[in-house]
Amino acid sequence: MSKEILYVADAVSNEKGVDKEIIFQAIESALATATRKKNGRDIEVRVDIDRETGDYDTFRRWLVIENDEPMENPLGEITLDAAQMDEPEIEVGGYVEEQIDSVEFGRIAAQTAKQVIVQKVREAERERDVIAYQDLEGTLVMGTVKRVERGNVYIDLGNGVEGFISKSDMIPREAVRAGDRLRGYLKEVRSEQRGPQLFISRTAPEFLVELFKLEVPEVDQGMLEIIGGARDPGSRAKISVKALDSRIDPVGACVGMRGSRVQSVSNEIGGERVDIILWNDDPAQFVINAMSPAEVLSLVVDEEANSMNIAVDEEKLAMAIGRGGQNIRLASELTGWELNVMTEQEAETKNAEEGAKYLEVFTKLLDVDAEVAEILVAEGFSTIEEVAYVPEAELLSIEEFDKDIVAELRNRASDYLLTQAIMTEEVLENNKPQEDLLTMDGMDADLANALAVKGVCAMEDLAEQAVDELMEIDGMDEKRAAELIMTARAPWFAEAEAEATESK
Repeated sequence: MSKEILYVADAVSNEKGVDKEIIFQAIESALATATRKKNGRDIEVRVDIDRETGDYDTFRRWLVIENDEPMENPLGEITLDAAQMDEPEIEVGGYVEEQIDSVEFGRIAAQTAKQVIVQKVREAERERDVIAYQDLEGTLVMGTVKRVERGNVYIDLGNGVEGFISKSDMIPREAVRAGDRLRGYLKEVRSEQRGPQLFISRTAPEFLVELFKLEVPEVDQGMLEIIGGARDPGSRAKISVKALDSRIDPVGACVGMRGSRVQSVSNEIGGERVDIILWNDDPAQFVINAMSPAEVLSLVVDEEANSMNIAVDEEKLAMAIGRGGQNIRLASELTGWELNVMTEQEAETKNAEEGAKYLEVFTKLLDVDAEVAEILVAEGFSTIEEVAYVPEAELLSIEEFDKDIVAELRNRASDYLLTQAIMTEEVLENNKPQEDLLTMDGMDADLANALAVKGVCAMEDLAEQAVDELMEIDGMDEKRAAELIMTARAPWFAEAEAEATESK
């Protein structure tokens, strides 16, 4: 029997390419199971196989538990006091063992071991695949399509390794059949008990970036860098590129001779049209580039809201927006800015409205004349905080301002902010935001305090507000205001639905 165990361990290990130790552990587990069945009781058993000779011993064991802890398995547990009568040094969590007769590694034990070994081998193979592909996460992989089920694609990556591409990660309307060679982006390697572990995508922006890295040798040569990408899979995409060598044209390098490189990538992703965008460290210029092929006439940057208002020629508005908002959406994803596109006339109207609002803020709160307020607005100032905290040199660089005017403006702005802080503190002492408002989805402490200053202290109070009323809060936009109000009103809808159900 000892030699048979060694033979089985060697044979299975060599056939499956699995560590022999895993096979020994599987046989030990199978022998323990057979021993429990032979005894007909729910006892704890441990089997120890000598890895050199194949001989093995069997032990019945009891888990040591606290004296006052209830026993869940009396046949496999023992109290600490009882255990220390024979082994004084033993502690809770240890095991008391007693050697018992071993079952033979015969037909029954071998059959029991077979299932355990198969399971252990599968687990080991999955773990081996995970380890082998862990370092490949975030790279391109290629395999042969094994089968397609409800739009989900299973591909053979070689050596028995299977990858999975979900329907949502497949390019829309892409025809794939068993036997096709398919490339994808390995976005995640995950160990699971069942099912695929290697998750692949053909729609991720990273897939597009990696394809260009394959086609453009200048990337590996350190002459250019592909910064990022944005995609509407199967339709259109944009990638941003940056030259690391002043002698190279990064856009031209990605396009290739007569468009050969970009065409090769496009063919791989179902004919997706790809715009090559020149990256720029100036966010405004980068956005202008990303809006290609639309020409930007002007733009206004709102750094606090991370957004830009873009003005284009009225005749080019449709092009700037793109079919279904595609162009503006891809440009936004690529640059990381929220982009709002409008005609030049709309932009002028919007800028005039905002300028009038800022003008009123400065003349009223800083008590300055219209001329000074107009200068501040023209220089891009929009809040009292900016006047108070921007570097003094920035204000002094304004041609119409001298040192005395700058000092006075900063003092007035600081005094106003201090007064507001004191008033806010006094209001908050009497109107503190309640717990349901503070913990509401989409809420943060600063916003909750700002609402409390306005007397909105609970979700119920917020539910009764209108969007226009919340717009008075600094930094608030219509979308967020509407979402907050709807979240606060959710209990109303739930209550109405419950009443409607009861009435039925």
